[in-house]
Amino acid sequence: MTANSHFPGLGVVTRRISAAVALGVLAMAASLNVARAADKVTFLTSWFAQAEHGGFYEAKATKLYEKAGLDVTIKMGGPQVNGLQLLLAGEADMMMGYDIQVLKALEQNIPITTVGASFQFDLQGIMAHEDSKGLDDLKSKTILIASSSRMTFWPWLKTKFSLSDDQLKPYTFNLQPFAADQNTVQQGYVSSEPYAAKQMGLKPKFFLFAEQGYPPYGTTIVVTKAYLEKNPDIVARFVKASMEGWRDYMKDPAPGNALIKADNPKMGDDQIAYAVEALKSIKAVDGGDAATQGIGIMTAARWKATYDFLVAGGLLKPEVDWKAGFTDRFVKDLKIGL
Repeated sequence: MTANSHFPGLGVVTRRISAAVALGVLAMAASLNVARAADKVTFLTSWFAQAEHGGFYEAKATKLYEKAGLDVTIKMGGPQVNGLQLLLAGEADMMMGYDIQVLKALEQNIPITTVGASFQFDLQGIMAHEDSKGLDDLKSKTILIASSSRMTFWPWLKTKFSLSDDQLKPYTFNLQPFAADQNTVQQGYVSSEPYAAKQMGLKPKFFLFAEQGYPPYGTTIVVTKAYLEKNPDIVARFVKASMEGWRDYMKDPAPGNALIKADNPKMGDDQIAYAVEALKSIKAVDGGDAATQGIGIMTAARWKATYDFLVAGGLLKPEVDWKAGFTDRFVKDLKIGL
């Protein structure tokens, strides 16, 4: 006879308590497993935190990454940061890239690919003084560009508008030479340099290259092919949450902006607001093919166009497989719109 036989109801109660404790332990274990299941991702940006990175910061601020089972660290780039080198070394899992960089890497047998595009257009263009009429008006101007731009947009711009290398002077990311000479124009981002010029009391005009057919996408997500083959589900979840972040940032950027300013205290509210409005005005996120196919979309036609202009300008070997530069498998079915 057991002790519980003296109290018939005690065995039932004991079993119920034991079952409840077991369920509690299981629930706690399940909770811990969920917490541990979050996949760590380090995403390297191309520059200091700014509105042009807003969708990624928004996704982190509003826990879109967390809901996707991701523990995302956003690591800032900068002028001394070699993003591709860090990606290849495993210091970052994904990075913010651009089409020309990817195609040039493939030329050197560096296996990377693009899995999504934040912007349907490159934000690059020419900032000119208020008397300028357009890019057709550049033949008589002094043109300030960075040395790296000679291997990106300059061959396209020179050929399209019959310009000359003799017109070039170096752009050192200082607006004083532009401010001092009415006959000088310079490269810039539609969301950045015009704001700085206006703060100096100038009345700049900005001419976006994309409006003249410059084909690359902007602020893309790039991974190594090895990482992609090993972690396709992580890539899929990161891309989806990031594009949802861009959707939300365009509607209410406040959560993302708080994290941007935490990472980059020099970024003021007025500058961020100017950049957001610039992105909206050119429909960088939801224009082009994204208007019908969803945020993040990329097409073969656009990648082929970028390949063609690079080859035509002698910047890329014709045998490079441009199709290896991107995959639309993670964006084609998202259909995320504003």
